[in-house]
Amino acid sequence: MDLNERLTQDMKAALKAGPSGKVRLETIRFLRAAVKNAEIEKQAPLSDDEILGIITKQVKQLRDSIADFQRSNRQDLIERAQAEIDVLSGYLPEQLSADEVRDLARQVIAQVGAQGPKDMGKVMGPLMAQTKGRADGKLVQQIVKELLG
Repeated sequence: MDLNERLTQDMKAALKAGPSGKVRLETIRFLRAAVKNAEIEKQAPLSDDEILGIITKQVKQLRDSIADFQRSNRQDLIERAQAEIDVLSGYLPEQLSADEVRDLARQVIAQVGAQGPKDMGKVMGPLMAQTKGRADGKLVQQIVKELLG
């Protein structure tokens, strides 16, 4: 079953769950609308990788929103955003730990022969390709900076 079919099935299940599935239903509906808009823009169905890209983008936006909500002291909005992240995270591949990202970064640094901070661009491209959808870009960047000095 592809990701689009899975979203449809999960939305139906959330509908049947009634009030207990409200956040899940609204989150999946919002995600399906974003996927549909991207399909209209592309004028073709999206692949699972493209849908994962949309999910990753939405999770990043929600995490950024949580930081704003914390500054505004809005616990209700923080909890709502976290619940949406939890729903969306269920569709993402298992996330890499910081140690796993660090190991991958070391491998890429060795492959490209990076010597210092000026070579960060050489490392980030291949490393982001390897960690796409499985690690937060900020974490990857932070680890590469740390390793390159």
